[in-house]
Amino acid sequence: MDLAFTPEEQQFRTDIRAWVRDNLPADISHKVHNALRLSRDDMQRWARILGQKGWLGHAWPKQFGGPGWNSVQKHLFEEECALAGAPRVVPFGPVMVAPVIMAFGNAEQQQRFLPGIASGEVWWSQGYSEPGSGSDLASVKCRAERQGDKYLVNGQKTWTTLGQYGEWIFCLVRTSNEGKPQTGISFLLIDMQSPGVSVRPIVLLDGEAEVNEVFFDNVEVPAANLIGEENKGWTYAKHLLSHERTNIADVNRTKRELERLKRIAKAEGVYTDTRFRDEIAKLEVEVVALEMLVLRVLAAEKSGKQSLDIAGLLKIRGSEIQQRYAELMMLAAGPFALPLIHEAMEAGWQGDQAAAGLAGFPGAATHCAPLASSYFNLRKTTIYGGSNEVQRNIVSQVVLG
Repeated sequence: MDLAFTPEEQQFRTDIRAWVRDNLPADISHKVHNALRLSRDDMQRWARILGQKGWLGHAWPKQFGGPGWNSVQKHLFEEECALAGAPRVVPFGPVMVAPVIMAFGNAEQQQRFLPGIASGEVWWSQGYSEPGSGSDLASVKCRAERQGDKYLVNGQKTWTTLGQYGEWIFCLVRTSNEGKPQTGISFLLIDMQSPGVSVRPIVLLDGEAEVNEVFFDNVEVPAANLIGEENKGWTYAKHLLSHERTNIADVNRTKRELERLKRIAKAEGVYTDTRFRDEIAKLEVEVVALEMLVLRVLAAEKSGKQSLDIAGLLKIRGSEIQQRYAELMMLAAGPFALPLIHEAMEAGWQGDQAAAGLAGFPGAATHCAPLASSYFNLRKTTIYGGSNEVQRNIVSQVVLG
């Protein structure tokens, strides 16, 4: 196992760093580095910039319009984007549904859907979870009944991240009740502008409506939007989830947030406290260990060996580390981290302006305003994408035998 990057890979990193520096809008980078709210326009603007370069689908093979990078190049690209303060690419289109369309869609579907994903013009949402069907996706009840050349879809999806912006949604739908639950599921692409589709926001602890409920009331969907074969959707769903859980580890963003933690600790005067600095050191060791785990997978792929099947393990450790750095930021700021001011998440009203009017909080610094919101938001990471309890069961079966 060789974890050192070659001179060619180092040069690739340098080239990517220069391009991102020249093309990432400064206002977006400022928001990311300071954990300020990103608007739909911010996220879409960066996606389109990447799309124009042909890098929004940076993991795509050349035959589908991607750069054809190997696993190490993809990792270096993601790291340089994260460290520069680029928004995390909204994964539902380029990272999740696109590989499914490439692997299991027909040529017409590939020609129809992939260009809009690659350019960043079309916003996709994910329709997996339902009330009572979170980690247990095999129990989905949203039903699609075949009627000639169309499906009639009725049911509900929930926890649909950024679904309020969605233009298309890929859904697991039940098309049969015979046999095992997994054998009656199909993978359907649905236009969210279709009559009968409604979206209702769910306001979370952080005051944001990041997730939504999506309802389908006699929604007509062309049968041409079925991916692969009817009742084979479980196979396609597993293919997609392997991409999602690796993405959730997000070690590159974690490295950036570790540096933000250090800046906050220094600004709040706790970096010189030995015990607090010990906690930062422990976290940094865990981040390095997670990165080494990712690099082990890359080294295996690079040498042509069987890649380690540890997507679940990456998800577990990545999500727990995200919660830990958010917690340490809160501890560093102490009581100044507590006010949860919804308006303070807007870029124009931060820190001391937001907190100055609160009795007992006469001088909270700019970096304090987003801390409570981030902390509450990241409580979700050990639940979504398959809860960590379920992931540990999968790891024990797959890795330990």
